Amino acid sequence: MGRRGAAQRRFCLILVKPSHYDEDGYVLQWVRSPIPSNSLASLYGLAQDCAQRKILGDDVEIEIHALDETNTRIRPERLAKLIEAAGAGMVMLTGVQSNQFPRSLDLAKPLRDRGIQVGIGGFHVSGVLSMLNGVDADLDRARALGVSLFAGEAEGRLDEVLHDAAAGTLKPLYNYMHDLPGIDGTPIPLMAVERAQRTAGGTTSFDAGRGCPYQCSFCTIINVQGRKSRRRTPDDIERIVRTNYAQGLRAFFITDDNFARNKDWEIILDRIIHLRQVEKFNISFVIQVDTLCYKLPNFIDKCARAGVKRVFIGLENINPDNLAGAKKKQNKITEYRQMLLGWKNAGVITYAGYILGFPNDTYDSIMHDIDVIKRELPVDLLEFFYLTPLPGSEDHLKLHRAGVPLDPDMNKYDLNHVCTAHPKMSHEEWDRAYKAAWQRYYTIEHIETVMRRVAVTKANASNALFLITWFMGSINIEHIHPLESGFLRLKFRSDRRPGFAREPMWSFYPKYFVEVFSKLVRWTHLYFKLRRIYLRIKFDPNRYSYTDMAMTPVGDDEAETHELFNSDAARAYVAQTNRLKNIQEHAHDHAHDKVPVEAAE
Repeated sequence: MGRRGAAQRRFCLILVKPSHYDEDGYVLQWVRSPIPSNSLASLYGLAQDCAQRKILGDDVEIEIHALDETNTRIRPERLAKLIEAAGAGMVMLTGVQSNQFPRSLDLAKPLRDRGIQVGIGGFHVSGVLSMLNGVDADLDRARALGVSLFAGEAEGRLDEVLHDAAAGTLKPLYNYMHDLPGIDGTPIPLMAVERAQRTAGGTTSFDAGRGCPYQCSFCTIINVQGRKSRRRTPDDIERIVRTNYAQGLRAFFITDDNFARNKDWEIILDRIIHLRQVEKFNISFVIQVDTLCYKLPNFIDKCARAGVKRVFIGLENINPDNLAGAKKKQNKITEYRQMLLGWKNAGVITYAGYILGFPNDTYDSIMHDIDVIKRELPVDLLEFFYLTPLPGSEDHLKLHRAGVPLDPDMNKYDLNHVCTAHPKMSHEEWDRAYKAAWQRYYTIEHIETVMRRVAVTKANASNALFLITWFMGSINIEHIHPLESGFLRLKFRSDRRPGFAREPMWSFYPKYFVEVFSKLVRWTHLYFKLRRIYLRIKFDPNRYSYTDMAMTPVGDDEAETHELFNSDAARAYVAQTNRLKNIQEHAHDHAHDKVPVEAAE
């Protein structure tokens, strides 16, 4: 939070990471939220640097407040009073995704009504500027309110915005999409410890790099952060870890969309390994990687030694035609098992994202593919998403240009709602497939299988128990995607989306308290039900001898023995892969035959 010195004037900068609305129009908010906001941490670090450099003058103190609405109630009138008391300032709504934009406008309106300066930045603004040249109904609404829009990244640009805000001359648009900055040596992402402790496990975050070289058509990152890798230095990363460790933070989420493509990954991991093994830092990490990372020599081993406990993997699908259609050609189903076994053997828990609704998908094909995954792939946690045309993605641009109907409510663009039509499934059937997918994967029988796989590799089984409980409870009790779920739901009667009636006190509060109590009972019942499975496995003398089809080493006859390769698309893909392999081997042998005898000897 901001600190008050002896400066004669104050400028109050309030950074807010907004949430979005649930189906009943209430803000999604928790006592403890699941994932920290790296956008908020990055901007807070930049703002702290601006304050230390006294960019508004030696007589002006920049007072900073950083708030995450997923775990903190935001009252616009209180924010306005803070700025009015300081005599100057602004509210920055930061890291705003498409699904959070409607909520951002609802926060901005009462602030603008009181004459408070407001800026909005994040993936929605940047994506729309990048792909649609700023043409968007919600951006028009923001402009009509007098909100300043920021596209791009704030490194090296925040000074300008704060100078303009202090002078009361904010520009309608700051567009830096064609000039993405280097991030090496820039102020580090930072979050005050009292804020980080509002997330599950007291986790904080940082990005080691930005940008992605791949071309996935459903992705917004490549069009917002670019395809060129921009990296923090290993010194930057070490400073981030040391600074956070000094204030008592031990758990980190590295938010790079694909940490394995950071060219400095090995140097970074070596630094962290030194901190853990030599300086005895008790730290852990969650990272995101692609499916090819296991091919990097020492990558998985060093991740494990550096304290990586969980890894998010963009599996996306097991149908090669679907992957090719989405330009996810780097995902090779022939290598899924070897990759997952690599993480398994290192004792790292795996999450895999799985997208439902590719053009070739049907309800029956989705159910079949989930059964194949359960039986043949040693993944721990599978999380499902609708194929969603997010503004800023190639998919959205194509549909927009073709005039295909898209849901106009940005609040639904959270990957958990149907937002456009599907060529083979009705809206209802697609929705049914999504809900059934969770139930199909998270059966009690399969949970026991997952936990036995965790136990046999001597991974952290108690952590697996917690995560599985979290996923199952989020879906079955909270009816919310696990990545949006948290601990103890908060609801406030007056914080409801415009268009929804405010419930009377006599109805709202009894219903809310009964809901909280009944959910706690169900959560407790679920946890102990799963804990009995955990304890049965823990005390099973034969737990280390467990095996199944997914846990067997990869063999040469996988195409004949695994149903993963039993579809027409998979067989065609395997045949093509084998042809390419034979061509490469033939070319290698041919080149070897041409080597002079003297050289060979």
